[in-house]
Amino acid sequence: MKNIFKYSLIAAVLLFSTSCDKGLEKLNVNTTGFSSLDPILQLNGATVNASFPVGTLVYDIGIVQQLVSPNGGVLAGANYNVDNKAPNSPVWPTYYRNVIRNTHDIILALKTNTLRANLYNMARIFQAYSFMVLTDTYGDIPYTEAGKGYADGILFPKYDAQQAIYTDIIKELTEASAALNAAGNTEPGDVLYGGNIAQWKKFGYSLLLRAGMRLSKIDPAKAAATVQAAFAGGVITTNADNAYVRQTSDYQQPIGNTLNGSEAANFYLTKPFVDSLKIHSDPRLPAIAVRYVGATSGPTQTTANQNFSIAVQIGMPMGFNNQTAVGQATADGLASFYDYSQVDRRRLVKGAAPVFYVTAAQTNLLLAEARERGWITTGTTKGYYDAGVTAHMQQMVTYDPNSAVAPADITTYLTNYPFNPALAMQQIGTQYWIASFLNGPEAFANFRRTGYPALAPNPYPGKEITGPFIRRLSYPTTEISVNTSNVQAAIARQGADNLETRVWWDKP
Repeated sequence: MKNIFKYSLIAAVLLFSTSCDKGLEKLNVNTTGFSSLDPILQLNGATVNASFPVGTLVYDIGIVQQLVSPNGGVLAGANYNVDNKAPNSPVWPTYYRNVIRNTHDIILALKTNTLRANLYNMARIFQAYSFMVLTDTYGDIPYTEAGKGYADGILFPKYDAQQAIYTDIIKELTEASAALNAAGNTEPGDVLYGGNIAQWKKFGYSLLLRAGMRLSKIDPAKAAATVQAAFAGGVITTNADNAYVRQTSDYQQPIGNTLNGSEAANFYLTKPFVDSLKIHSDPRLPAIAVRYVGATSGPTQTTANQNFSIAVQIGMPMGFNNQTAVGQATADGLASFYDYSQVDRRRLVKGAAPVFYVTAAQTNLLLAEARERGWITTGTTKGYYDAGVTAHMQQMVTYDPNSAVAPADITTYLTNYPFNPALAMQQIGTQYWIASFLNGPEAFANFRRTGYPALAPNPYPGKEITGPFIRRLSYPTTEISVNTSNVQAAIARQGADNLETRVWWDKP
């Protein structure tokens, strides 16, 4: 403020020391504001802002029983099986305002620009990814008219049916991935891959693989054809090609920022997640978890009592609030519920920890499923399964050097707990759940599609759902109150706007 005042005073003195009208026409020209913005900066903004908002911690990650809070209020969601608009809503505005708006602008601006054709297709791919997150979360959403508020004056976009959305997403990913040209101009300022076209192609085709697998229950024939096209195009199979945001201390990830701030002592690894790793002596557990042994409050969760060993980790059971969790902790032999295991906020969810969108682990496991279904004939189910598990274990070091999993431990794990053809789908689905840890939208989507892992429903009393699990999130209050007629049309087509209505591809 001092500088602003100083510069304003100088400007005033200069103005009155010269002619009253000389140069006045220049006063209305902003010499420091942007007259245009390079589209690569808009794509970078979209890429960073797609980092999963805190709402995914309260809902998606809680629904699949990886992290849970015993607390209510703004943290009430999957932990109580209730529809809480406060944490539910951030996914919607974050993606529409900060991601889709940018990608739409890029696509509109560069559609006929042959010199930046690669950037145009990169934006198409990332926009398709973002729409997948939105439609998988809510079902029918604004799609064809989304992002057109400024360019076309469409302030109240209509909602498209999810089936039509997926048809177009598959088209966009197919066309854009094929159109990327390594011989064309690249975009070295790209924060995702530094403009590496080969990696962008793999990202696009990996998303196409993911989109194809979403249709496995609702349209197996189209699913198979889409998966085959993605596989032929070339997908991410090594961690070097992972699609992730490299966060910094200046641009911290939302979940990490939250778990290192006001909610540091409020979220815990669940018993189902900890037990699934602990029972198999999974070397990822000490890479992920920390337990502050004997902690009786947040301030007592100190480095002096932290323990990373597999044997001491204890996950918080589902179904308790911050009153009943006290008694459960006592029954589990703990000092308090602050004594349960947490995701290590100094490693996995530190503010500068990366946020993964698509990984080699996920893609290899999808290929394992596709091979098991006979949709691809190259390789073996076991080969893809082993590659997926290995890739995720090797991925841990990207979060923090102290989360690295030793090669010998990977070998031991696969030897002691090998792939079992009789349990193929169960093992693949469970490993995908583990490999998607902290990627709430993807873990939630694949859990609904496959039914794995075989989780027991959250037993919290007084839940708002009648079925065993939440199937989607409800529309934000702002949409219901502002874009009312279009929301109501979507509800009439899709079903009641609650946590139980299934999205189109989530066939019972």
